[in-house]
Amino acid sequence: MTAGKTSDDPIAAHRGRLMGLAYRMLGSIADAEDVLQDAYLRYAGAERESIRSTEAFLVTVVTRLCLDRLKSARAKREVYVGPWLPEPAPDAEALSPHTALELAEDLSFALLLTLERLSGPERAAFLLHDVFDTPFADIAAALGKSEAACRQLATRARKAVRQQRAGRTSSPPQHRELLQRFIEAAASGDAERLQSLLTDDVVVYADGGGVKLSALHPIFGDKNAARFFTGLVRKGAARGEAFSLQPTMLNGMPGLLLFVNGALDQTVSIDVSKDRIAAIYVVRNPDKLKAVSPQSLN
Repeated sequence: MTAGKTSDDPIAAHRGRLMGLAYRMLGSIADAEDVLQDAYLRYAGAERESIRSTEAFLVTVVTRLCLDRLKSARAKREVYVGPWLPEPAPDAEALSPHTALELAEDLSFALLLTLERLSGPERAAFLLHDVFDTPFADIAAALGKSEAACRQLATRARKAVRQQRAGRTSSPPQHRELLQRFIEAAASGDAERLQSLLTDDVVVYADGGGVKLSALHPIFGDKNAARFFTGLVRKGAARGEAFSLQPTMLNGMPGLLLFVNGALDQTVSIDVSKDRIAAIYVVRNPDKLKAVSPQSLN
């Protein structure tokens, strides 16, 4: 049975919250779906009289399953070819915790990469409290730690997130406008024009996963980034490749699907700081593009 598909499925009422938690913990829609399926099986096999709250039970199970998966995920990422990026998420509403907290709607790659640098317990404590509004008593039960320890974990994580978010606020229209200007500048081949849209310390991450050709290391600095993208366009044109773009929403903000000769090749997302592009995230790994394929979006 697929979780969330039937009216008597206990996960259905909590699906957005659980998927949002699992995706933020793991950075993968596919892995989050697997975790929810495992959580459903755990719930189905549990004694009902021992469950005081279905939601609290499921949140605890999903948290622990994600922590288990993170252990193996970290080992895999140590040998991952090139930069690792989260799987792009086209439907932010489906991952919403439905809380009014400050970070509730933030699904940005910038935040997810900051979470990636935290320990599993730090990530869990922060997400559960600051994004999903979970009481520390429940967090302590989920993590098997004291409330005081969980508060410390969340505090350390919160400090890292605030440092990352400093000066990085923008609206969807601003994202959309900068993306359009970025594409026009890259297509023109004018590196200086493109450079003017970037912060001095801009960084480019390209995730090909060892399957698609991409930069094996992050690209730092406005000049290097501008040369990189204008060079890609120039080389593609020399090979006779036909490029087309489709605007879409990725992780809650405007992004782009880039097609080469009619086939989806990559997603492009940006992070904005002070009216300029501070980071560019390119996902080419085919395994991470399934959720944003034209078939999936229809």
